[in-house]
Amino acid sequence: MTARLAGLLYLAVALLAGFAELFARSRIKATDDVAEALRDDAGLMKVAFVADLVAFTCFLLVGVALYALFREVHRTAAIAMLTMNAVSVAIKALNMVNHAGAVLAAQRGADELAVLFLDLHGIGYLVAQIFFGGFLIPLGYLVLRSGVVPRVFGYALIIGGAGYLLGLVVELVAPSADSAALALGLLGGVSELAFLGWLLVKGPRAPVVQSVL
Repeated sequence: MTARLAGLLYLAVALLAGFAELFARSRIKATDDVAEALRDDAGLMKVAFVADLVAFTCFLLVGVALYALFREVHRTAAIAMLTMNAVSVAIKALNMVNHAGAVLAAQRGADELAVLFLDLHGIGYLVAQIFFGGFLIPLGYLVLRSGVVPRVFGYALIIGGAGYLLGLVVELVAPSADSAALALGLLGGVSELAFLGWLLVKGPRAPVVQSVL
């Protein structure tokens, strides 16, 4: 039950955050006049704002559910996983001020400020990615150690978390290497989707109880 609840919440995160980032913000950033697009699609950006906040709430609950599922496997790793989850949620939620600022600045005719706020939102996402990648690594360790979840998912989550972190380094050190950063980010995304699918379809075959440290 806990595993499927985590899976359903994770699915909600993927759908809502994916809508906000890919359908709303990325589409606006791809236009020739970002400020004008923000004005024209202000309603869409407000919907994306709400979608993101709901997604972040669901993601925090994902962390709580996974902690409940794996806390008896390794208490320290479970706390590390939940802490990384909570910090990433806090950063992303606070970063939504930049999202709202971009819309408000565009509506008031401050076009350069609107673009700046949207750029700052992107930087905030990169900062949160440090802790999001950090969330997947202890989660992968817990999966490996549990003995009731296929070990392939544990390796995939650890590699995916490392991919997010390496993607962040590439983005900061070599901003022009967009394809490399995207590939590393996709590595993390694929590992999450695989684990999400397993949670929804299968779930643990037995209670997750191992050594507590």
